[in-house]
Amino acid sequence: MKVQNIRKTTVFQAPIQKVWNAVATAEGISSWFMPNDFQQEVGSEFTIQSPFGPSPCKVLELEPPHRLVFSWGTDGWVVTFELKELEEQTEFTLVHSGWGDTEEVIPLANETHQVIRDRMNGGWGPLVDVKLRGVVEA
Repeated sequence: MKVQNIRKTTVFQAPIQKVWNAVATAEGISSWFMPNDFQQEVGSEFTIQSPFGPSPCKVLELEPPHRLVFSWGTDGWVVTFELKELEEQTEFTLVHSGWGDTEEVIPLANETHQVIRDRMNGGWGPLVDVKLRGVVEA
C-alpha cells in the first residue's frame, strides 16, 4: 500500500508575485526552507542542502506565477507548489508526493516511507504556516 501524499493548503495575505518570489527563486526558497541553487528553468538540476546532506533536485514543471514542480532526492519524491490569486491574497498549496509502500525502507534515512512521511508532514506545517508566512506577509 502506497503512502498518502502530504498536502498543505493555506491563504497568505500577500499578492501572488510576492509568494511566487518566495517559492520559486533560490533566495526565496532559502529564506524559509533550505539553502539551494535553484534556477527557474524546466529541466534545470539543482541541489537542496538538507539535514541529510545535499539532495539532488530537478525542475519538472514551471508555470509562473502559478505552479512549480520539482523532483527531490533519489527516492522518487516530487514537490509541487500551486498558487492561486485571490484578489490581494494568495492561496498556496504544497503537495509532497512520490512515496513508496508503507513498509518500504528509504535507504538514506534507514526508516520506512510511512515514518519519514509522518515526520515530514509534521515539518511541512510549520515551514508553510510559520516560516513561509513570515516571509511573504512581512
